Amino acid sequence: MNIGFDAKRIFHNQTGLGNYSRDTVSILSGYYPENSYFLFNPKPASGQKFLSDRTNIQEINPEGAFYRKMSSFWRIGPMVNAIVKNKVQIYHGLTNELPFGIHKSSVKTVVTIHDLIFIRFPELYPVVDRNIYRYKFKHACHVADKIIAISQQTKADIVKYFGIEEEKIEVVYQGCHSVFQKSLPEEELLRIRNKHTLPEKYILNVGTIEKRKNLLSLVKAIKPFKDIKLVVIGKKTKYADSVFKYVRENNMSEHVLHRQNIDLNDLAGVYQNASIFAYPSVFEGFGIPIIEALFSKVPVITSTGSCFSESGGPASIYVDPYNVPQMSAAISAIWEDAAKKEEMVEKGFQFVQKFSDIKIAANLMKVYTRLHN
Repeated sequence: MNIGFDAKRIFHNQTGLGNYSRDTVSILSGYYPENSYFLFNPKPASGQKFLSDRTNIQEINPEGAFYRKMSSFWRIGPMVNAIVKNKVQIYHGLTNELPFGIHKSSVKTVVTIHDLIFIRFPELYPVVDRNIYRYKFKHACHVADKIIAISQQTKADIVKYFGIEEEKIEVVYQGCHSVFQKSLPEEELLRIRNKHTLPEKYILNVGTIEKRKNLLSLVKAIKPFKDIKLVVIGKKTKYADSVFKYVRENNMSEHVLHRQNIDLNDLAGVYQNASIFAYPSVFEGFGIPIIEALFSKVPVITSTGSCFSESGGPASIYVDPYNVPQMSAAISAIWEDAAKKEEMVEKGFQFVQKFSDIKIAANLMKVYTRLHN
Protein backbone atom coordinates (compact mmCIF):
# COMPACT_ATOMS: atom_id res chain seq x y z
CA MET A 1 0.00 0.00 0.00
CA ASN A 2 0.91 3.64 -0.45
CA ILE A 3 0.12 5.33 2.88
CA GLY A 4 0.30 9.09 3.39
CA PHE A 5 0.53 11.12 6.59
CA ASP A 6 0.12 14.71 7.64
CA ALA A 7 3.75 15.27 8.65
CA LYS A 8 3.75 18.85 9.93
CA ARG A 9 4.19 17.80 13.55
CA ILE A 10 6.62 15.01 12.69
CA PHE A 11 9.12 17.65 11.61
CA HIS A 12 8.09 20.72 13.60
CA ASN A 13 6.73 19.61 16.99
CA GLN A 14 8.89 18.03 19.68
CA THR A 15 6.16 17.27 22.23
CA GLY A 16 2.98 15.17 22.48
CA LEU A 17 1.44 15.27 19.00
CA GLY A 18 4.87 15.27 17.40
CA ASN A 19 5.91 12.23 19.43
CA TYR A 20 2.73 10.38 18.50
CA SER A 21 3.24 11.16 14.81
CA ARG A 22 6.90 10.13 14.77
CA ASP A 23 6.27 6.95 16.75
CA THR A 24 3.40 5.96 14.45
CA VAL A 25 5.41 6.28 11.23
CA SER A 26 8.50 4.75 12.80
CA ILE A 27 6.82 1.56 13.99
CA LEU A 28 4.71 1.12 10.84
CA SER A 29 7.63 1.55 8.46
CA GLY A 30 9.71 -0.79 10.61
CA TYR A 31 7.21 -3.61 11.09
CA TYR A 32 5.59 -3.28 7.64
CA PRO A 33 8.47 -2.38 5.32
CA GLU A 34 6.64 -3.64 2.22
CA ASN A 35 4.49 -0.49 2.16
CA SER A 36 5.51 2.98 0.97
CA TYR A 37 5.05 5.86 3.40
CA PHE A 38 4.64 9.45 2.19
CA LEU A 39 5.17 12.30 4.66
CA PHE A 40 3.44 15.49 3.53
CA ASN A 41 5.44 18.23 5.18
CA PRO A 42 4.41 21.83 4.42
CA LYS A 43 7.82 23.26 5.27
CA PRO A 44 11.21 21.48 5.08
CA ALA A 45 12.78 21.14 8.51
CA SER A 46 16.33 22.17 9.27
CA GLY A 47 18.73 19.65 10.72
CA GLN A 48 18.60 15.87 10.57
CA LYS A 49 15.86 14.33 8.46
CA PHE A 50 13.33 12.00 10.09
CA LEU A 51 14.18 8.33 9.41
CA SER A 52 16.13 9.34 6.30
CA ASP A 53 17.82 5.92 6.28
CA ARG A 54 14.57 4.09 5.47
CA THR A 55 14.00 3.67 1.76
CA ASN A 56 10.24 3.14 2.20
CA ILE A 57 9.75 6.69 3.53
CA GLN A 58 9.50 9.72 1.25
CA GLU A 59 9.05 13.35 2.33
CA ILE A 60 6.80 15.46 0.12
CA ASN A 61 7.03 19.27 0.22
CA PRO A 62 5.01 21.92 -1.66
CA GLU A 63 5.92 22.48 -5.28
CA GLY A 64 6.14 25.95 -6.76
CA ALA A 65 7.18 29.25 -5.21
CA PHE A 66 3.63 30.24 -4.20
CA TYR A 67 2.88 27.13 -2.14
CA ARG A 68 6.39 27.06 -0.66
CA LYS A 69 5.76 30.59 0.60
CA MET A 70 2.15 29.87 1.60
CA SER A 71 2.93 26.49 3.16
CA SER A 72 0.18 26.66 5.80
CA PHE A 73 -2.40 27.29 3.07
CA TRP A 74 -1.02 24.33 1.06
CA ARG A 75 -1.60 22.01 4.01
CA ILE A 76 -5.23 23.09 4.45
CA GLY A 77 -6.39 21.96 1.01
CA PRO A 78 -4.10 22.14 -2.05
CA MET A 79 -1.98 19.36 -0.51
CA VAL A 80 -4.69 16.97 -1.74
CA ASN A 81 -3.31 17.33 -5.28
CA ALA A 82 0.09 16.09 -4.07
CA ILE A 83 -1.57 13.21 -2.21
CA VAL A 84 -3.38 12.10 -5.38
CA LYS A 85 -0.32 12.67 -7.57
CA ASN A 86 1.74 10.30 -5.41
CA LYS A 87 -0.94 7.60 -5.75
CA VAL A 88 -1.60 7.48 -2.01
CA GLN A 89 -4.27 4.90 -1.21
CA ILE A 90 -4.69 5.55 2.51
CA TYR A 91 -4.18 9.01 4.01
CA HIS A 92 -3.94 9.33 7.80
CA GLY A 93 -4.42 12.68 9.50
CA LEU A 94 -2.41 11.99 12.63
CA THR A 95 -3.41 15.07 14.61
CA ASN A 96 -7.16 15.67 14.58
CA GLU A 97 -7.62 17.06 11.06
CA LEU A 98 -7.81 16.26 7.35
CA PRO A 99 -7.15 18.55 4.37
CA PHE A 100 -10.30 20.07 2.91
CA GLY A 101 -11.49 18.40 -0.27
CA ILE A 102 -9.80 15.04 0.25
CA HIS A 103 -13.18 13.33 0.69
CA LYS A 104 -13.94 14.22 -2.94
CA SER A 105 -10.92 12.21 -4.13
CA SER A 106 -10.53 8.44 -4.39
CA VAL A 107 -8.17 8.37 -1.39
CA LYS A 108 -9.42 6.52 1.70
CA THR A 109 -8.97 8.59 4.86
CA VAL A 110 -8.29 8.00 8.54
CA VAL A 111 -8.10 10.65 11.24
CA THR A 112 -6.79 10.25 14.79
CA ILE A 113 -8.68 12.23 17.40
CA HIS A 114 -6.62 12.60 20.56
CA ASP A 115 -9.06 14.37 22.86
CA LEU A 116 -11.85 16.92 22.99
CA ILE A 117 -10.58 18.67 26.11
CA PHE A 118 -11.29 22.06 24.55
CA ILE A 119 -15.00 21.18 24.69
CA ARG A 120 -14.95 19.69 28.18
CA PHE A 121 -12.84 22.50 29.65
CA PRO A 122 -13.51 25.52 27.43
CA GLU A 123 -12.17 27.94 30.05
CA LEU A 124 -8.67 26.62 29.39
CA TYR A 125 -8.67 27.77 25.74
CA PRO A 126 -9.08 31.14 23.98
CA VAL A 127 -12.43 31.49 22.21
CA VAL A 128 -10.87 31.70 18.74
CA ASP A 129 -8.83 28.52 19.30
CA ARG A 130 -11.89 26.64 20.58
CA ASN A 131 -13.93 27.57 17.52
CA ILE A 132 -11.15 26.60 15.10
CA TYR A 133 -10.59 23.26 16.85
CA ARG A 134 -14.28 22.42 16.90
CA TYR A 135 -14.68 23.19 13.20
CA LYS A 136 -11.57 21.28 12.09
CA PHE A 137 -12.09 18.25 14.34
CA LYS A 138 -15.79 17.92 13.57
CA HIS A 139 -15.21 18.28 9.83
CA ALA A 140 -12.51 15.59 9.89
CA CYS A 141 -14.73 13.20 11.85
CA HIS A 142 -17.63 13.60 9.43
CA VAL A 143 -15.66 13.23 6.18
CA ALA A 144 -13.15 10.55 7.28
CA ASP A 145 -13.75 6.96 6.23
CA LYS A 146 -12.50 5.83 9.64
CA ILE A 147 -11.76 7.57 12.94
CA ILE A 148 -9.10 6.38 15.36
CA ALA A 149 -9.71 7.37 18.98
CA ILE A 150 -6.74 6.96 21.32
CA SER A 151 -8.95 5.78 24.20
CA GLN A 152 -12.47 4.62 24.97
CA GLN A 153 -12.92 7.97 26.72
CA THR A 154 -12.10 9.87 23.53
CA LYS A 155 -14.40 7.59 21.51
CA ALA A 156 -17.27 8.33 23.89
CA ASP A 157 -16.61 12.06 23.58
CA ILE A 158 -16.61 11.92 19.76
CA VAL A 159 -19.99 10.18 19.82
CA LYS A 160 -21.38 12.58 22.42
CA TYR A 161 -20.15 15.91 21.08
CA PHE A 162 -20.01 15.31 17.31
CA GLY A 163 -22.85 12.83 16.85
CA ILE A 164 -20.67 10.24 15.11
CA GLU A 165 -21.87 6.64 14.98
CA GLU A 166 -19.82 4.26 17.15
CA GLU A 167 -19.18 1.85 14.27
CA LYS A 168 -17.08 4.45 12.47
CA ILE A 169 -14.62 4.75 15.38
CA GLU A 170 -11.83 2.32 16.23
CA VAL A 171 -9.92 2.61 19.51
CA VAL A 172 -6.20 2.18 18.87
CA TYR A 173 -4.18 2.98 21.95
CA GLN A 174 -0.97 4.95 21.87
CA GLY A 175 2.34 3.49 22.86
CA CYS A 176 5.41 5.44 23.84
CA HIS A 177 8.88 6.00 22.45
CA SER A 178 11.06 2.88 22.43
CA VAL A 179 13.65 4.60 24.64
CA PHE A 180 11.29 4.15 27.61
CA GLN A 181 10.93 0.44 26.91
CA LYS A 182 14.61 -0.40 27.51
CA SER A 183 16.18 -0.85 30.94
CA LEU A 184 19.29 1.26 31.45
CA PRO A 185 22.39 -0.09 33.26
CA GLU A 186 23.10 1.14 36.79
CA GLU A 187 26.08 3.24 35.73
CA GLU A 188 23.93 5.11 33.20
CA LEU A 189 21.22 5.71 35.80
CA LEU A 190 23.86 7.10 38.17
CA ARG A 191 25.24 9.38 35.43
CA ILE A 192 21.77 10.78 34.73
CA ARG A 193 21.04 11.27 38.42
CA ASN A 194 24.27 13.18 38.90
CA LYS A 195 23.92 15.20 35.69
CA HIS A 196 20.48 16.52 36.66
CA THR A 197 21.17 16.73 40.41
CA LEU A 198 18.43 14.30 41.37
CA PRO A 199 17.91 12.86 44.86
CA GLU A 200 18.44 9.17 45.47
CA LYS A 201 14.70 8.61 46.05
CA TYR A 202 11.93 10.79 44.67
CA ILE A 203 8.39 11.00 43.35
CA LEU A 204 8.29 11.97 39.68
CA ASN A 205 5.75 14.07 37.82
CA VAL A 206 6.08 14.70 34.05
CA GLY A 207 4.00 17.06 31.94
CA THR A 208 3.35 20.69 31.15
CA ILE A 209 2.73 22.58 34.39
CA GLU A 210 -0.80 23.74 33.62
CA LYS A 211 -4.02 23.87 35.64
CA ARG A 212 -5.53 20.70 34.18
CA LYS A 213 -2.47 18.67 35.24
CA ASN A 214 -3.19 19.64 38.86
CA LEU A 215 0.38 19.72 40.18
CA LEU A 216 -0.59 21.88 43.15
CA SER A 217 -2.60 19.04 44.68
CA LEU A 218 0.44 16.78 44.47
CA VAL A 219 2.68 19.39 46.07
CA LYS A 220 0.19 19.72 48.92
CA ALA A 221 0.06 15.92 49.24
CA ILE A 222 3.81 15.63 49.94
CA LYS A 223 3.85 18.50 52.44
CA PRO A 224 3.36 16.23 55.52
CA PHE A 225 6.41 14.16 54.58
CA LYS A 226 9.77 15.60 55.59
CA ASP A 227 11.83 12.92 53.79
CA ILE A 228 10.02 12.81 50.43
CA LYS A 229 11.14 14.86 47.44
CA LEU A 230 9.20 15.58 44.27
CA VAL A 231 10.91 16.01 40.88
CA VAL A 232 8.79 17.89 38.35
CA ILE A 233 9.68 17.70 34.65
CA GLY A 234 7.79 20.05 32.39
CA LYS A 235 7.34 23.40 30.74
CA LYS A 236 5.93 26.16 32.93
CA THR A 237 2.74 28.07 32.18
CA LYS A 238 1.12 30.87 34.18
CA TYR A 239 -0.41 28.24 36.48
CA ALA A 240 3.11 27.28 37.57
CA ASP A 241 3.42 30.63 39.34
CA SER A 242 0.75 29.64 41.86
CA VAL A 243 2.37 26.23 42.37
CA PHE A 244 5.84 27.58 43.15
CA LYS A 245 4.43 30.42 45.22
CA TYR A 246 2.90 27.73 47.45
CA VAL A 247 6.25 25.92 47.50
CA ARG A 248 8.08 29.05 48.67
CA GLU A 249 5.46 30.06 51.23
CA ASN A 250 5.56 26.60 52.79
CA ASN A 251 9.35 26.28 52.83
CA MET A 252 9.30 23.36 50.40
CA SER A 253 11.92 24.57 47.92
CA GLU A 254 14.29 21.76 48.90
CA HIS A 255 11.50 19.20 48.45
CA VAL A 256 10.06 20.27 45.07
CA LEU A 257 12.66 20.26 42.30
CA HIS A 258 11.83 21.52 38.82
CA ARG A 259 13.74 20.39 35.74
CA GLN A 260 13.09 20.99 32.03
CA ASN A 261 14.67 20.57 28.59
CA ILE A 262 15.79 17.01 29.34
CA ASP A 263 16.43 14.93 26.23
CA LEU A 264 14.57 11.65 25.71
CA ASN A 265 17.46 9.36 26.64
CA ASP A 266 18.03 11.14 29.93
CA LEU A 267 14.28 11.35 30.60
CA ALA A 268 14.09 7.56 30.39
CA GLY A 269 16.72 7.44 33.13
CA VAL A 270 14.84 10.00 35.22
CA TYR A 271 11.80 7.70 35.10
CA GLN A 272 13.80 4.60 35.96
CA ASN A 273 15.48 6.34 38.91
CA ALA A 274 12.11 7.34 40.40
CA SER A 275 10.45 5.58 43.34
CA ILE A 276 6.88 6.61 42.45
CA PHE A 277 5.26 8.26 39.46
CA ALA A 278 2.38 10.56 40.40
CA TYR A 279 0.03 11.96 37.76
CA PRO A 280 -2.96 13.73 39.36
CA SER A 281 -4.31 15.20 36.11
CA VAL A 282 -8.00 16.06 36.02
CA PHE A 283 -8.57 14.90 32.43
CA GLU A 284 -6.55 13.46 29.53
CA GLY A 285 -7.18 11.92 26.15
CA PHE A 286 -4.91 9.06 27.15
CA GLY A 287 -1.95 9.88 29.42
CA ILE A 288 1.28 8.73 27.76
CA PRO A 289 3.46 9.56 30.82
CA ILE A 290 1.61 6.79 32.68
CA ILE A 291 2.64 4.32 29.98
CA GLU A 292 6.22 5.59 30.13
CA ALA A 293 6.28 5.04 33.88
CA LEU A 294 4.88 1.50 33.69
CA PHE A 295 7.45 0.54 31.04
CA SER A 296 10.08 2.06 33.34
CA LYS A 297 8.96 -0.27 36.17
CA VAL A 298 7.77 2.52 38.44
CA PRO A 299 4.54 2.26 40.49
CA VAL A 300 1.88 4.75 39.42
CA ILE A 301 -0.55 6.93 41.37
CA THR A 302 -3.04 8.69 39.13
CA SER A 303 -6.59 10.02 39.05
CA THR A 304 -9.99 8.38 39.07
CA GLY A 305 -12.23 9.01 36.09
CA SER A 306 -11.38 10.05 32.52
CA CYS A 307 -9.15 7.54 30.68
CA PHE A 308 -6.67 6.85 33.45
CA SER A 309 -7.69 3.27 34.19
CA GLU A 310 -7.24 2.50 30.48
CA SER A 311 -3.58 3.55 30.57
CA GLY A 312 -2.79 2.70 34.20
CA GLY A 313 -4.32 -0.76 34.41
CA PRO A 314 -5.51 -2.65 37.49
CA ALA A 315 -2.31 -2.41 39.53
CA SER A 316 -2.02 1.39 39.67
CA ILE A 317 -3.53 3.37 42.55
CA TYR A 318 -6.37 5.79 41.68
CA VAL A 319 -7.29 8.79 43.82
CA ASP A 320 -9.64 11.74 43.61
CA PRO A 321 -7.31 14.35 42.06
CA TYR A 322 -8.59 17.03 44.45
CA ASN A 323 -8.52 14.87 47.58
CA VAL A 324 -5.12 15.76 49.03
CA PRO A 325 -5.30 13.48 52.12
CA GLN A 326 -6.23 10.54 49.90
CA MET A 327 -3.23 11.29 47.68
CA SER A 328 -0.96 11.54 50.71
CA ALA A 329 -2.19 8.17 51.96
CA ALA A 330 -1.49 6.55 48.57
CA ILE A 331 2.04 7.97 48.55
CA SER A 332 2.67 6.73 52.08
CA ALA A 333 1.37 3.24 51.25
CA ILE A 334 3.92 2.78 48.46
CA TRP A 335 6.82 4.69 50.00
CA GLU A 336 6.82 2.60 53.19
CA ASP A 337 5.87 -0.81 51.76
CA ALA A 338 8.55 -2.37 49.55
CA ALA A 339 6.48 -5.51 48.92
CA LYS A 340 3.49 -3.49 47.69
CA LYS A 341 5.74 -1.44 45.44
CA GLU A 342 7.29 -4.58 43.96
CA GLU A 343 3.85 -6.08 43.30
CA MET A 344 2.65 -2.89 41.57
CA VAL A 345 5.78 -2.76 39.42
CA GLU A 346 5.47 -6.39 38.33
CA LYS A 347 1.75 -6.24 37.50
CA GLY A 348 2.07 -2.82 35.89
CA PHE A 349 4.85 -4.02 33.61
CA GLN A 350 2.77 -7.04 32.57
CA PHE A 351 -0.21 -4.80 31.81
CA VAL A 352 1.73 -2.25 29.76
CA GLN A 353 2.84 -4.86 27.23
CA LYS A 354 -0.52 -4.28 25.49
CA PHE A 355 0.97 -0.95 24.39
CA SER A 356 4.11 -2.45 22.84
CA ASP A 357 5.21 -1.19 19.43
CA ILE A 358 4.37 -4.38 17.59
CA LYS A 359 0.79 -4.45 18.92
CA ILE A 360 0.17 -0.78 18.18
CA ALA A 361 1.54 -1.22 14.63
CA ALA A 362 -0.63 -4.30 14.05
CA ASN A 363 -3.78 -2.51 15.23
CA LEU A 364 -3.11 0.47 12.96
CA MET A 365 -2.37 -1.72 9.96
CA LYS A 366 -5.60 -3.63 10.56
CA VAL A 367 -7.53 -0.37 10.15
CA TYR A 368 -5.69 0.50 6.93
CA THR A 369 -6.06 -2.98 5.44
CA ARG A 370 -9.81 -3.10 6.03
CA LEU A 371 -10.22 0.27 4.32
CA HIS A 372 -7.99 -0.69 1.42
CA ASN A 373 -9.84 -3.94 0.80
